[in-house]
Amino acid sequence: MENEFYIPQGYQFAGVHCGIRPNTTKLDFALVVSDRPATAAGVYTQNLNCGAPVVYDRERTPGRGFHVVATDSGCANACTGRIGLFNARKMAEYAGEAVGYSGDQTLVMSTGVIGVHLPMNRIATGAEKAAAKLGSSLKDFEKAATAIMTTDTKIKTVSRQTTLPNGKTVRIAGMCKGAAMIGPNMATMLATVVTDAMLDPEDAQKILRDSVEDTFNCISVEGHTSTSDTVILLANGAAAPEPLKGADLDAFAKLILDMFQELAPMIPNDGEGVSHLITIDVFGAKDRASAKTLAQTVANDALVKTAICGADPNWGRIISATGRCGVPYDPAKVSLKVNGYLLYENGAPVQFDNLSGLLAIRLCQIITSRSGGVIERKLTGLLAHAVELDHVVSDPGQSLKVVESTCGRLAIDDLLSHSASHQSAHLVHQVRLGEDLTLIGQVPSQTKRVPSRNQADLEHRI
Repeated sequence: MENEFYIPQGYQFAGVHCGIRPNTTKLDFALVVSDRPATAAGVYTQNLNCGAPVVYDRERTPGRGFHVVATDSGCANACTGRIGLFNARKMAEYAGEAVGYSGDQTLVMSTGVIGVHLPMNRIATGAEKAAAKLGSSLKDFEKAATAIMTTDTKIKTVSRQTTLPNGKTVRIAGMCKGAAMIGPNMATMLATVVTDAMLDPEDAQKILRDSVEDTFNCISVEGHTSTSDTVILLANGAAAPEPLKGADLDAFAKLILDMFQELAPMIPNDGEGVSHLITIDVFGAKDRASAKTLAQTVANDALVKTAICGADPNWGRIISATGRCGVPYDPAKVSLKVNGYLLYENGAPVQFDNLSGLLAIRLCQIITSRSGGVIERKLTGLLAHAVELDHVVSDPGQSLKVVESTCGRLAIDDLLSHSASHQSAHLVHQVRLGEDLTLIGQVPSQTKRVPSRNQADLEHRI
């Protein structure tokens, strides 16, 4: 049934308020519990100053025999030294023992303020309160998803159900959080994914790593890779007790990737004060790394950002950015489309009259055409990026009240003429707005103020 949410068998969920966050209406502690031993895999931040929970979990995954994932929001337990590592272990013990398991069967995640020690008495309280609230309904799942949020404005959840070639029907459900400190190589984001299929640890780790690389590892709001990024996968075998192999494993891997392709963009689309969601597709690169480098260069270019902020179709900035990315290509074979309009072809400008309509939509399909045909939608390297207000101040005298209805889609085609492959990198580019600002660019006639986040909530960002 369309829009039905599929809860995998054998799991319970809870989200409660235990006092880590001062606002008593904010849930701040979550439990995800498997009623049978589960395989666990994890992918973690590449920031060297990683949080204590990352150190704790990384030492234990991939592995077997896990039952619990415990998450707090409000305190990141990062940059907290030996005490932080001790507290991460104690958090695992408190959470595991509250539901009848041990700390060794528990993984932990934390998000919030860096450099602050976990309030362990409140963590213990949270574990006990959450254990008493465990349930397997969609409402329980959504409470857990709510409890891991910091500056997010909405929960981020997806699910899938499929019948494998072996005839077994399995389910996958995922929740994640993230709205700021979002940079390539994941972000200030946490995600827990559960399935009732069974996986060997090595297979679970490979599937998770490959899927994260093409989705979560390519999202960004302001380009800051955080200390706490974690994606955990639990597979308990409640619906398919034998580890998946062959065609069944391949089908499962595709389903995970498909789910992440839906889940990952929810993070930049909920970036703090965001008004634009921009996708950059690069075709014709010799390999994925080259395509990704080019897309990142365009996305991080300050002049491209200001053009998008002001809905100014100054495509010259885009072409210029590609030329400084360090990836060799033949300039005479570069083409550029924005929102489906061809602006530049084979190294020369194309006559274009519809400037006002070029950046007139908020969200865009991630589909592009090449040589008259349609390229299949493949998010092979979804990148997301946002820009802070002080990055878009450019030219005194032109004021923008905040544009919400504008969006651009950039497709850079045929960059490397010597390549027969068509590797692609996609970039979701968000522009964060919230106050009056000055910048270069034409302003659409219809503008709408995007309210800033509540300052009280901002102190809880990672």
